[in-house]
Amino acid sequence: MNFECEYIEKLAKLVNDNQLSEITLEDGDRAITIKKGGVAQPVIMQQPAIAPAQSAVASSNTEAPAKTNDAPKGTPITSPMVGAFYAAPSPGSEPYVRVGDTVKAGQVVCIVEAMKLMNEIESEVSGKVVQICVEDGQSVEYGQVLMYVE
Repeated sequence: MNFECEYIEKLAKLVNDNQLSEITLEDGDRAITIKKGGVAQPVIMQQPAIAPAQSAVASSNTEAPAKTNDAPKGTPITSPMVGAFYAAPSPGSEPYVRVGDTVKAGQVVCIVEAMKLMNEIESEVSGKVVQICVEDGQSVEYGQVLMYVE
């Protein structure tokens, strides 16, 4: 995939002309997201060393991590975009949720920052947070499991 300036401009025009709010294109380890009002620069995505469901529990979480040999339980909440995961609204703030917290459908559970935009991620289900699969500040990919709600 070619991420030259002309190509990025064509994608931005495509978003604008078709009244889209955003478009994301991925090619192997490269991806580009264009949102109305801004153009993303090429992003080199790093493949995680371990599967998302087996990564450590968020550092701000005081609960013990779930056993990695157990199959995840509950409904996964996944990242809708490539970006950085944040458990709290700002540095030093309490996290939106911790393992053991009860959440309601539509409740904000974390933030994924992409292109300097803070995107609030809402739970699609009600239940108890049973596992947080990424650490605060960790880069996440589209579709990566952020947490499980049971």
